[in-house]
Parts: sequence; structure tokens; C-alpha cells
Amino acid sequence: MFDLHRKVAVVTGAGSGIGAAISRLFARAGARIVAVDLDHGAAQAIVREIQRDGGEGSAHRCDVSTPAEVERVFQEIARASPRLDILVNNAGISHVGTIEQTPPAELDRVYEVNVRGVYLCARAVIPVMLGQGGGVIVNMASIASLIGLVDRFAYSMSKGAVLTMTRSIAIDYVKRGIRCNCICPARVHTPFVDGYLAKHYPGREAEMMRTLSEYQPIGRMGTPEEVAYLALYLCSDEASFVTGQAYPIDGGVLVA
Repeated sequence: MFDLHRKVAVVTGAGSGIGAAISRLFARAGARIVAVDLDHGAAQAIVREIQRDGGEGSAHRCDVSTPAEVERVFQEIARASPRLDILVNNAGISHVGTIEQTPPAELDRVYEVNVRGVYLCARAVIPVMLGQGGGVIVNMASIASLIGLVDRFAYSMSKGAVLTMTRSIAIDYVKRGIRCNCICPARVHTPFVDGYLAKHYPGREAEMMRTLSEYQPIGRMGTPEEVAYLALYLCSDEASFVTGQAYPIDGGVLVA
């Protein structure tokens, strides 16, 4: 089950956190990984790790918010492989603040990465998938696209757009062999969280970690690996009847 042999999987934001976990797991399932990240060194490190474990992969630097860079990197990918079976749009940034605390420049930056980045990568891969008879796209949304979160105005806006893009792509291409779904995690413990706490709550990291963990009724944050297993299901043939869906993985937040 969940066999990805002979599949080529592009993962954006592959250098750390959820993207790194997805890349490792997909490689173990047999996929050839195309690791895309703004931090080329981080993408290369993940690919070296995959290759040490007997997998295949390549690393590419890309700012997904920049059309010319996305076009360049997908041309590089196409030269190396005629197939692109899977796209995981995982690259994204966060933002803290209400609408009053969100200057236009910060709103634009969140939009550029979290919304336009998903659009550009999906737009680049869909013609390839149509030419080969199908493919799978998984976008990383958030529970912020399903419920209101305090002080997350710009971030929630962007993830709401990811959810509706997912459904639009799904319905537009459902009869042409392309499936598209999104994942909606609650808080996931990644290096970003540790860095955020160290920056904003120096000396209170443990206290704030408990607060963030207790937000989930299950009593902890999710792990990148748990999100990766859901992504593996959605990208596998076992999910061939699933498209246009938003999958929460939230430790009970939505039922509390």
C-alpha cells in the first residue's frame, strides 16, 4: 500500500519541517524527490540524506513567489524528468497580528509566498500532468482556513485562499486525471516554532510551548511526520477517489 515507486514528487519548502518529513517519507515509499526550497543548502541536505538511505532526489533553489524563478526551476525539473506525478505545495510563511497590526507590505509578502507561490507552482505543473494523463497536487492549508484564529489575520487570509484554490483546481480538472486536495493542520512542532518562541518569548519558551500545546485538546502539537503520512495517503493510488477535499489534522481542535 501507498507505493510511490516510479513516481516523481516535487515538494516545495522541502528543506525543513513538514516539507522535509514529506520528502523523507515519499522517498521511502519509492518516489524520486525533487526538493525545492529558498534555502538551497537545506534542500541539498535533505537530498543527501535521502540518497544515503538508498533513495533518489535532486535539490533546486527557488523563491516560489517569483514567476521567473518558478518557470526556471520547473524547466530544470522537466529537463531531468519527463514526468511530474506529484506536487506538494508546502512552502509558506507565517504572520502574527490583527488587521490593524498588518501593514500593506506585510500582507503583500504573505500573499506572495502563501497564495501566489501555490498558484505559480500549480500552474507550472498542470500542463505536464495533463500531457502525461494525470497527477496529484496536495496544498498545505491550515485550520486557519476553516476557523478563526486570534492574531492571524494575514496568515488566515492566505490559507483560506489556498483552500479555495484547491477546490477550484479539483473541479476544473476532475475529468482530466488530476486530483487536488489540501491538508489543514493545527499547530505542528517544527524548527519554526522553536525559533518563534526564542525570538518573541526569551526565557519563557517552556511556558509558551505548554500554552501552544494545550491549544490542541489532545494536549500536544502535531509532528511533521504525522502530516507527512496524511500527505502520503492523499498522493497515493489508494486515494484515487479523493479530490477537492480539505483534511484537518488538528488534535481535536475542530470538535472541542
